[in-house]
Amino acid sequence: MIKVCIADSFPVVIEGLQSYLQNNSNIEIIGTAKNLESLLTILDNKRCNVVILEVELDGLSSIRDIKNLLKDFPEIKIILFTRVSEQMYGPTAIKTGVSAYVSKNSSLKDLESTILKVVDGNVIFSETVRKSMEILSKGKKSERLFKKLSTREIEVLRYLNNGKKNKEIAQILGLDEKTISTYKLRLLAKLNVTNLVDLLKKAKDLDII
Repeated sequence: MIKVCIADSFPVVIEGLQSYLQNNSNIEIIGTAKNLESLLTILDNKRCNVVILEVELDGLSSIRDIKNLLKDFPEIKIILFTRVSEQMYGPTAIKTGVSAYVSKNSSLKDLESTILKVVDGNVIFSETVRKSMEILSKGKKSERLFKKLSTREIEVLRYLNNGKKNKEIAQILGLDEKTISTYKLRLLAKLNVTNLVDLLKKAKDLDII
């Protein structure tokens, strides 16, 4: 029996997944979490094979938090089930050790199939993420310049795209506001633009967000 924990800040998502997955005789939902703290409590006290995790889970501020989860609980497989752009976050997540990246635009049947596959040791990600990873390793220098952003730069870009100010991003990521300003300047330089509006437009044009 595959023991699964669902971690999502929205009850409707949790209830929907529970309702659907309970029909699978190979899957048992051993717990649900609405924030990072409750997820850690479940993982500390119950045996779990797979965590279905929303990137925007309350308390989960950085890809480093996911990396720490995998370090502290090496026996679990993490499936990111999220609305966050896979083009922006997918390659970094896969490199961190996540077993799958599934968009919330996907069908529940696809998610169910992914659970079964990752338990067998497969790593599941879309053709979009595959192409992004190929660009990072084999693409032209000009393409790599735009695509090869650091983990922190990707996170800052994500929050900027969500309308967050430097101070808000600093609080979310636990960093100094000046540090966020530095990341923002790096993003402007790497994407060869001079202001935030052009930065976000360029990132969208390049399919980074």
